[in-house]
Amino acid sequence: MVGRGDDGPSLFPDESEGGTAASGAIDLQPLMRQNFLEYASYVVVDRAIPDVRDGFKPVQRRILATLANMHDGRFHKVANVIGDTMKLHPHGDASIGDALVVLANKGYFIERQGNFGNVITGHRAAAARYIECRLTPLARETLFFPELTNTQPSYDGRRDEPIALPAKLPVVLMLGVEGIAVGMSTRILPHNFGELLEAQIKLLKKEPFELFPDFPHGGLVDVSEYDDGLGKVKARARIEADGTKKVVIREIPYGTTTESLIASLENATLKGKVKIGSIQDYTTDRVEIQIDLPRGVTAEETIPQLYAYTDCEVSLNSAITVIRGRNPADLSVTDVLTYCTKRLKEQIKDELELELAKLDDKRHWLTLEQIFIEKKVWKRLEAAKTAEAVRSETWDGMHEYESLFVRPMTEEDVDRLLKIHIRRISAYDIDRFRAQMDEIESAIKKARAKLRNLTKTTIGYLEDLLDRYGAQWPRRTEIGTFESVDKKAVARQNIRVTFDPASGFIGSAVKSGPRTFTMSEYDRILAICDDGTYRIIGPEEKVLLPGKVLHLEPFDPKKGEFFTVVYKDRDKMCFGKKIHILKFIKGREYKLIKKPGGKLLLLLQEDEPGELLLTYVRKPRQRVNEGTFDLSILEPTSPSALGRRLAPKPVSKVKRLR
Repeated sequence: MVGRGDDGPSLFPDESEGGTAASGAIDLQPLMRQNFLEYASYVVVDRAIPDVRDGFKPVQRRILATLANMHDGRFHKVANVIGDTMKLHPHGDASIGDALVVLANKGYFIERQGNFGNVITGHRAAAARYIECRLTPLARETLFFPELTNTQPSYDGRRDEPIALPAKLPVVLMLGVEGIAVGMSTRILPHNFGELLEAQIKLLKKEPFELFPDFPHGGLVDVSEYDDGLGKVKARARIEADGTKKVVIREIPYGTTTESLIASLENATLKGKVKIGSIQDYTTDRVEIQIDLPRGVTAEETIPQLYAYTDCEVSLNSAITVIRGRNPADLSVTDVLTYCTKRLKEQIKDELELELAKLDDKRHWLTLEQIFIEKKVWKRLEAAKTAEAVRSETWDGMHEYESLFVRPMTEEDVDRLLKIHIRRISAYDIDRFRAQMDEIESAIKKARAKLRNLTKTTIGYLEDLLDRYGAQWPRRTEIGTFESVDKKAVARQNIRVTFDPASGFIGSAVKSGPRTFTMSEYDRILAICDDGTYRIIGPEEKVLLPGKVLHLEPFDPKKGEFFTVVYKDRDKMCFGKKIHILKFIKGREYKLIKKPGGKLLLLLQEDEPGELLLTYVRKPRQRVNEGTFDLSILEPTSPSALGRRLAPKPVSKVKRLR
């Protein structure tokens, strides 16, 4: 898993595999490997990755266990909770306090009183001595059952702590969690409480279901690539246009705060990607960020730019890594929900069986008590003179009615019978006993019926939770699909690029010239010179173009440009070719003429006709001094190709006939 494998290279090349170096020094490799493995395993299992059984990291589990032990119905100072949790958690008060605040701000299991900070604005909580907390009714009902909770000694062996809470909810999907361990990380997005329970009900009914994230920040979410928790989502702020000159952000994406969002707005403004007049933050318990726009800018064009260049739209990856059976496992949302639902069913079964055992114990005792009093077994004790005789008379007297027992009587039962006060015997009420027995019999029948229909019982339990708690947490994030904003399409045309043919320079730093282009950062210009070189230029400060410029126009990298090129090499041989300029590296110089010393004679656009009159270099006794060539017969080729030879002799002059 970690470290060198059996067949891998040694980390210490000077040492032998036998365990010691040639010089006799101690080989630290096995020790380092073992210690690192133990450390890595500890961080993965006991610190950073949540357990799928209850959905909590160890520090969260210890906080909740401490709150359960402290619970008396009143609020507790967070400082006191932290102090008591330190008896179970060996990593200091700061980590406990931070984890408690995060867990409390989720809103499900810890009720808050005081300033616990604000997940929307990013403000921190007040000091632990000023704020208070306690368990919510939902937590007390669904997270704890001491009789069915397995425990282990705490780090100092003085107390017991739960190995996992008997949670009846898919907590890991409810809360959402992030964690980084050695060699792995987890990022589980939060889901809606009611939708999770509804999905569990459908799972038990063997009906199809879909689950998508729901964020406390609200906003919009595109789940088209969520892939059952194995992919990603895009989260957007909810932005409204208030007229044409004002934009208001009402909700922000998950993972951001109003402070970080405003910082991204300011950064985009400084870079010239978005034009903003002023930003006013009126956020209280609801987000309200007002953006005033300058003259010449409208809300309609600004909103797409905000999504493209700021944190108004973020991409959130989902990677569900949890601890299952003391080992990390990568699961999908369906896998986690299936596991939690199966565990819920088993827990309900265990609770019903425990309830049946308790009812059976109660029925057994009430039956013994009835026999002891109604059959006047207690009168046999009057003649007994010693403790042994008392016990013997009790055994003998009760044994006569053994056929009425629920189960065989034990020594403990005898001890309990002998502790019955005479007052209880004299006030014994047969009718009340029968009523109690009827209640017990009825409860036993109900528990057994629930066990026989365990799936139906589990569905009923979930429906009851949904009825009582579902309305507290409605869906806050609107699900939809939206296409990513094309940054090139919404980019501001705010860069002026000028070409000065006298100096040969082009760029945003060139102050004067006959040709000026207004560009965005994504626009490109194609420049072709008469020496046969060309380059694709962005909005750079200053670029030198060699030679006379034959073509200088905006360039579309998606479509490219088609040309017919006619050129002479240094030997005055004339060539022609049809080319498509498309692929390029920005700023790199390309050549249309393979041999140095050549010159471009003609550069025709795709739809321009071209029949040429070629005048040959005059030589003695040369009879043919001219020729023609129709450029339409040229075959397309690459820009770097030699091209087709247009004349059999050196050419002195080329003229277009049409």
